[in-house]
Amino acid sequence: MRLQVIGDPVLHSKSPVLHGAMLSALGLDAAYDARVVRRGELPDYLRWARDHGVAGFNATMPHKEDLLPLLDGIDPAARLTGAVNTVCLREGAWVGFNTDGAGALSALGEVLGFDPAGSTVTLLGAGGAAKAVALALAQAGAERVRVCNRTLERAVELCARHPRLTPAPFDPDTLERLCRGADLLVNCTSLGMEGCPRQFEGFSFLDALPPHGAVFDLIYHPAETELLAQARRRGLRAMNGLPMLVWQAVLALEHFLNRPLDRGAMAAAASAALEHKQLF
Repeated sequence: MRLQVIGDPVLHSKSPVLHGAMLSALGLDAAYDARVVRRGELPDYLRWARDHGVAGFNATMPHKEDLLPLLDGIDPAARLTGAVNTVCLREGAWVGFNTDGAGALSALGEVLGFDPAGSTVTLLGAGGAAKAVALALAQAGAERVRVCNRTLERAVELCARHPRLTPAPFDPDTLERLCRGADLLVNCTSLGMEGCPRQFEGFSFLDALPPHGAVFDLIYHPAETELLAQARRRGLRAMNGLPMLVWQAVLALEHFLNRPLDRGAMAAAASAALEHKQLF
């Protein structure tokens, strides 16, 4: 079996490490590698992949949305999100899935013990990852998910996809107001990412979170963003994006193999490989 991850850039991707560890743990003779595919090259890649025995692939930027009109079938969760990150060849047909939202929910439950049911969430950003996470939280029973974005129109567009999503502007006063009583704060923006020219102007909005509140930053490079550090200083539970990366890979592998796996064992194998890679 041959599997890949495609994108541009993509050679930095941790997917080969994660999937390689899980495939090895399963004792499967399969290869997983990264391939640079630039915007506009997807039709050629799909033909090449079919001809060269690629049974499935993960997709990252800039292809998650561009794949939709090119596939033979799309899973309902991926269609609702408007993005695909996992594609499988099933009986000669390319079928797309999105494991980002379900991966985020699994990570929140396993690492932070967070149950979305009846919760109030403040979510920052309205891009592809924000769509997947916001919709997954709403579908899992979150009572309210307030989506804050600097370009309010994008938040409005996202929130039109589910009645429990509410758009809001992204400014210090709004953040402080929406953190009051929020059970979870999720950062889906690039603020805090290494190399990002813009950062959070301040973190006083964290003071408005209740003591039981949690902070989830999808960024994992650096592993400890200033947002997470500030949250932990206030005694709040906090988590970066690596557990989500692991869990979405576990779910993607289930799609590739088209069978259920021992998800806990797979996540443990992938996490161990990731830690080893980071150490060396």
